[in-house]
Amino acid sequence: MEPRCYLAGLGPGNPEDIPPVLWKLLEGGSRILFLRTARHPAVRELERRGVAFTAFDSFYEEARSFEEVYTRIARAVLEAAGRGEVIYAVPGHPLVAEASVQRILEEAEARGVKTTVIPALSFLDALFTALHLDPARGVVVLDALNPEMGPWDGRRGLILTQVYNRRVAGQVKLALMEFLPDEHPVTVVRAAGVPGEERIEDVPLYELDRLSWIDHLTSVYIAPYPDADKYTLEGLAAIMARLRGPEGCPWDRQQTHQSLKRYLLEETYEVLEALEEGDMHKLCEELGDLLLQIVFHARLAEEEGYFRLYDVVRGIARKMIRRHPHVFGTAEARTAEQVLDNWAKIKAAEKEEEGLEASLLNAPKGLPALLKALKIQEQAARVGFDWREVKEVWNKVEEELEELAKAVEGGTPKRVEEEVGDVLFALVNLARRLKVEPEGALNRAIDKFCHRFRYIEEAARRAGRDLATMDLEDMDELWEKAKKLRETRRQ
Repeated sequence: MEPRCYLAGLGPGNPEDIPPVLWKLLEGGSRILFLRTARHPAVRELERRGVAFTAFDSFYEEARSFEEVYTRIARAVLEAAGRGEVIYAVPGHPLVAEASVQRILEEAEARGVKTTVIPALSFLDALFTALHLDPARGVVVLDALNPEMGPWDGRRGLILTQVYNRRVAGQVKLALMEFLPDEHPVTVVRAAGVPGEERIEDVPLYELDRLSWIDHLTSVYIAPYPDADKYTLEGLAAIMARLRGPEGCPWDRQQTHQSLKRYLLEETYEVLEALEEGDMHKLCEELGDLLLQIVFHARLAEEEGYFRLYDVVRGIARKMIRRHPHVFGTAEARTAEQVLDNWAKIKAAEKEEEGLEASLLNAPKGLPALLKALKIQEQAARVGFDWREVKEVWNKVEEELEELAKAVEGGTPKRVEEEVGDVLFALVNLARRLKVEPEGALNRAIDKFCHRFRYIEEAARRAGRDLATMDLEDMDELWEKAKKLRETRRQ
């Protein structure tokens, strides 16, 4: 007997839905029958007819993840199929939301096992019937064990499968409440299509995990929620279009690319501030404000006939795929440095194709000076134009300081400015080699100075003194107190 595996469905649960072809296979020959689970109403009919089977329910209890369960099932079924014909039966249709079947199909050919699919009524068919739902109008099917609602935009109905206990129902509820009202109606369906066992109940979302009868045969249906698409990227673009429309906001309608530049810069720095503070709630809010600026500029460009937000998203997605051939292609990059090298080479090749000058030094003109210096130095270092050791950078800093001292003694103001710039550039180079981000380091130094100076202001105010009339020695004394206080708090 040649190695063969029949992949069969048992239907939603009604024994009458078990395919006649499957009964014929079970009645003729000595084929081994495997069941993904014996916890299915149709299995009772197999037991009533005395059909022997092996179920894999124990795998769910022993494995650490569903991925491991499906791997073990596929291995067991295919190893048995290598010795003869076997049947692997699953609830519903074998090709509908059955990861273990897909795993078997992927591996069967390599093992020399032929496969035959025996279709059956799927649990979705039973759900559509129970809910009087026309899938042609659009419906999304998601696994409740991975309640990421990203693929659902609210404009179509949503079916969540494998809501097999109240804990999973609670996870689903919390995920849905991110963008649905607490009272939004949801339909809970148990044992769809099984005579005498089917149960359907509409409840408000906040009560979803309070139903005591939820079990492994339970699915949840959420009707379309038109307002949900307001909370997507497309929805945000639509909001901006309305704000810019004839009946929109007077302020938004007056803005141009040039007038918005300051807000783009401000929002960027507020994101940086949130990162510096480590405040994730604030970071989420500030990233939203920054995203709004991107959507705003994209809307202006669309009105002018240049590009749309869709083009922005598509463009960056294509760029990320193109510049990561070690992830999306066949290239290799085992370190972050190799990734940056490849990135620079790909970017240079792109510019050459566009007929542009392919220089490795291309920091944006508007970048703050410290960041621009750092970026330029990093770009030059990628092709080997760099100091060999940190000690050499130290020497360069000292050399530039000496030249600055000479310029201060007898040079022109222009020469002094030039030497100050050289010192700063050398210090940025030193920071880079010491793996310190200079912009952040300087900002923290500024914050530290401000904190200590405010201490001096407060101390003077408590003493009834005016800073303008205090001598430097008194202020230095307060400065040292502020410094010691900060060091004590650190400890």
